[in-house]
Amino acid sequence: MDTPEEPWASSATPSSRPASPKSGRSSRTARSQTSSRATEVTPLLARDDASDDEEDETEQPPARRSLLQALTGSTAGKLSVWRKRWPSILALLLLCILAVLILLGFLATEGMEEYAMQAAEFKPTKLSLDSLTKTGVRVQVEGDFRMDASRVKKQSVRNIGRFGTWIAKEAETGAADVDVFLPDHGDVLIGTARIPGIKVSIRNGHTTHVSFLADLEPGSLDDIRTIAHDYLDGQLGDIRVKGKAAVPLQSGLIHLGKQLIEESVVFGGNKLPALPKYNITRLNIREADKGHKGMGADASLLITNEFPLDFTVPPVSVNVLVDGCSPSDEHIMLGTAETESLHIEPKTDLNVNVTGRVEKLPEALTEACPNSAKSPLDSLLGDYMHGEAATIYINCCNFPDPETPQWTRDLLKDITVPVPFTGREMGDLIKNFSLTDVEFFLPEFFADPDSPEASPRISAVVNVLIGLPSEMNFRLGVDRVMAVADVFYHKKKLGVLRLDKWQKANSTRIEAHGEEGPSLLVSSDVKKAPLDVTDSDVFEEVLQAVIMGEPLLLTVKAAVSVGVDTPVGKFAVRDIPAEGVVPIKRSRRANVHRSAIGGGKPGHGDKKKNPMSAINLKLGNLSILDTSRSSITFGALINFTNPTNYSATVPYFNINLLVNETIIAQATTENIRVLPGNNTNVPITAVWDPLTHGGEDGRLLGAEFLSQYISSFNTSLTIQTHDNTIPAQPFIGRVLSKFPLTFPTPGLHSKAPSDDPEDPEDPDKDKDSPHFIQDATMHILSSTALFILASPFSTTTLYITNLNATAFYEGNPSGTILYELPFAVPPGLSETPRLPVDWSFGSVGYEAIKKALGGTLRLSAFAHVGIRIGEWKETVWFKGGGIGAHVRL
Repeated sequence: MDTPEEPWASSATPSSRPASPKSGRSSRTARSQTSSRATEVTPLLARDDASDDEEDETEQPPARRSLLQALTGSTAGKLSVWRKRWPSILALLLLCILAVLILLGFLATEGMEEYAMQAAEFKPTKLSLDSLTKTGVRVQVEGDFRMDASRVKKQSVRNIGRFGTWIAKEAETGAADVDVFLPDHGDVLIGTARIPGIKVSIRNGHTTHVSFLADLEPGSLDDIRTIAHDYLDGQLGDIRVKGKAAVPLQSGLIHLGKQLIEESVVFGGNKLPALPKYNITRLNIREADKGHKGMGADASLLITNEFPLDFTVPPVSVNVLVDGCSPSDEHIMLGTAETESLHIEPKTDLNVNVTGRVEKLPEALTEACPNSAKSPLDSLLGDYMHGEAATIYINCCNFPDPETPQWTRDLLKDITVPVPFTGREMGDLIKNFSLTDVEFFLPEFFADPDSPEASPRISAVVNVLIGLPSEMNFRLGVDRVMAVADVFYHKKKLGVLRLDKWQKANSTRIEAHGEEGPSLLVSSDVKKAPLDVTDSDVFEEVLQAVIMGEPLLLTVKAAVSVGVDTPVGKFAVRDIPAEGVVPIKRSRRANVHRSAIGGGKPGHGDKKKNPMSAINLKLGNLSILDTSRSSITFGALINFTNPTNYSATVPYFNINLLVNETIIAQATTENIRVLPGNNTNVPITAVWDPLTHGGEDGRLLGAEFLSQYISSFNTSLTIQTHDNTIPAQPFIGRVLSKFPLTFPTPGLHSKAPSDDPEDPEDPDKDKDSPHFIQDATMHILSSTALFILASPFSTTTLYITNLNATAFYEGNPSGTILYELPFAVPPGLSETPRLPVDWSFGSVGYEAIKKALGGTLRLSAFAHVGIRIGEWKETVWFKGGGIGAHVRL
């Protein structure tokens, strides 16, 4: 007979429903099969919902009535009943044990373990520090526990787990100690957590809010510090953490005993918690408070807190360190920083006020590193000012509060945390960089081409206007400056100006005004800084602009280093980026000049005004220094005008002198200083040697030029540089050679030329008057003539070796002089010997001379003259007009 199905009672009161006893084995077999079928389709544990409580009331089976009667019957019948019913009692007991074993076996299966590991989800909502204990900390943990079957990957495991947890409803753990190890690091014990009992719902979709206090104790402090150092140094890589605990477990009234739980979690290096992000919202660098030395700093930091942490950090003091010369060097102590007690709230950004102090900069911080010109401080400030990430180190920790437990001091001592901070571009720190009173120095004549002396050099007053950041509120002075500057013209690099040696400087603080903040004006008188020209084409453009009188702006991009004097001592701040403009303008004096005329290359001379004629060249004090058979070495003094605002020191400068594009001489000057405006009595040396430079054609051209010159013709010379103008820098002469200067030939003066730009001794003035022949006297009866000559030389005697001359009156010959004996023309004015005259009797000219007897007659002359100076000889012609001749008997 079939027995109606009935759920089992609560596991605390298990029962069975066997059928009524009947005779025969078939009855017992039927009852057993009926009971088995009921067991397979009914729940093992009773439900606690309404449907489970409202079971159908049915009449008790005979077997139960018999058992109850046997258990509650009279004493006399107890033994008889027991003997008859013991198989039923034993079957009932075995069935109860079997039910419990089935439940425990189900909960202990690997499927349930897999389900529990994947479906369980715990989200912490708050982690707060309740208190510090002598051995650790007591924390309060709050969070939400939830079983989510959808997180389970295998459907079979998901179905079994949902069914099992639906039966068990909830689970409870007893108090347990959880040990956390690092198995890959020698099973280092990180710490132990003492966790109280927790009861949670394990049904799918149910959420249990959990709140408990746990005591945390650190493990081996030395091992923890070692692991922390590896993590901070970036050497930890992947890390495997293993938790191990013996947890008492029960579900309802079923005690499952202590379960040994071990679980490992691997964290990749990129998944380890990173240091929180921060932003410096306020920074004030000042002098130290009264009673302290050095400097102080006040900073406010906004720290991003993404963790559900709630605890109070006691007051703490740390040491601030920086890198040494190399990564292997010990960090260098810079100063200290302190914070007050700080309360951290869950997932709430943190405002931290930090006070720092630096008493004195250690020598190791400011001394240059081996094989380097930079110190560790230079490297740190350099990275910061170029916007690169710099790093300081926080060495933890000192706790001023004596109530702070000793274990915290032991745990955190010698922990050094690298703190990267983003640099600040300091391109706007220097507001202006300029050069004034510029003086150029041309390369030395004998300089090695690769030496600094082979480069043009500049002396100037360097002015640097440094904008002081608002954060800097302390005494600051600058006593030296150094810079390396790239010089650009029209965005093309001209060269590099190297102020790579410390120059003395002085500074003046300029207080804030209007919207402008405070600044510091630094001035330094720089001497002979080399200018390395890197692009000769750009240099040519610059020279052309200067020569043409165009306003010229050079852009300078420099890395400026300054030596500063602060309350913590003197040190250098190197390579501050700076940018400025250096104007190069021609002097106003250049507006007063003459136009160049005559000769020279096409495009120069009278066809086009040459702005270089503003140099206003004059020649005087001409003297002969040496001679050879083909050359004469002259010494002279010249006056000229420098049309720029810049000075120059010229150790050696050589130029070619040309006539009709043919070199006839070279001029050299050494060790002179050229100033803006008029420059007077500048010594030069010139070598006249047209034969060497131009061969026989050159010699003839030279003789023709001398003939025109002494005859007061309009002559001109062209000066032009060449590759050896400045031997140490050939390209300078090559560039300048593209700008030849043609100017009227200066007059010959026996005295130094006047430095007056309006000097009446203009070579263009009274061009018909002779310069060489000053006066003449004609003697009719003796048929001789006497001339007064003006030598152009101040110390050298000129010899006339032969003379073939004819005098004219209004174009008619008056007489001829043919003289083959040499005579001397000493410096200054001199008188010639009486030279024989062959009169042109009967000619108009001769008649005019007779009529002028006792008076003066103006004659003209043409002559071929042989001249000699030392070893040099030449024959020239002379044509002069307006010669005042006195006629005597």
